[in-house]
Amino acid sequence: MATKIRLQRQGRKRRPLFHIVVADSRAPRDGKYIERLGLYNPNTNPATIDLDFERSLHWLQVGAQPSDTAKAILSYKGVLHKDHLINGVKKGAHTLEQAEEKFTQWLETKESKITGKVDSLNSAREAAAKANLERETKMKEAMAAKVLAKNSPLAEEVEINSTEATESEQTTNEAELTEGNEEVTPVAESTPEVEAEVTETTEEATPEVVAEVTETTEEATPEVVAEATETTEEASPEVAAEATETTEEATPEVVAEAPEVAEEAAPEKEA
Repeated sequence: MATKIRLQRQGRKRRPLFHIVVADSRAPRDGKYIERLGLYNPNTNPATIDLDFERSLHWLQVGAQPSDTAKAILSYKGVLHKDHLINGVKKGAHTLEQAEEKFTQWLETKESKITGKVDSLNSAREAAAKANLERETKMKEAMAAKVLAKNSPLAEEVEINSTEATESEQTTNEAELTEGNEEVTPVAESTPEVEAEVTETTEEATPEVVAEVTETTEEATPEVVAEATETTEEASPEVAAEATETTEEATPEVVAEAPEVAEEAAPEKEA
């Protein structure tokens, strides 16, 4: 009968727990077994292994074949190394005392490695817990400071001062706006003065302009009258009628000027 050292699953869902057993290779995984050698719990860090060292070594010596996972567990606990040393004693490679001495040295180094790993894990856990505690204390202190600042009378005074400052700013802004409007409005009040100045300048300028206009008309009248007489002779009766109408509608000043122009134009025609 072929025997195997393997694991038998126990425990609940997602929390497995394994028994290390010696069973027939033809038996199901969770079926009948010959002997139970120990317990393997992978849920802890490092994993928990409880193993009967002497019975495991016996089954190896009689030819039981471990599975891959069971072989790793036996190597971790030193069962495979002890079996290798015993086989060397059988072959005459070394004595039993030398084998025991080598095994004790191996156990010491293995235990030092395991203890170092456990210490590093514990120190990491402690550091993480300390950091969490410091963070929580800081958060509590910050919250307490906020509560005190909110409930203290100084905070109320600061709020009152801030409200007063905002109100004063609003009033100053309104005053500035009103002053700006008052500065802009006097432009409309100054318009009558501007109109008076414009009228004065026009009244002062009119005599000179009138004199210039009269000089130009007196100088230009002989030629203009001659041209006008020629055009009137060549013009049609309709134009003459329109001219008479316009002369009748003309102002008295134009009528008064017309005889003077006629008197000045007559000598030129006779010459």
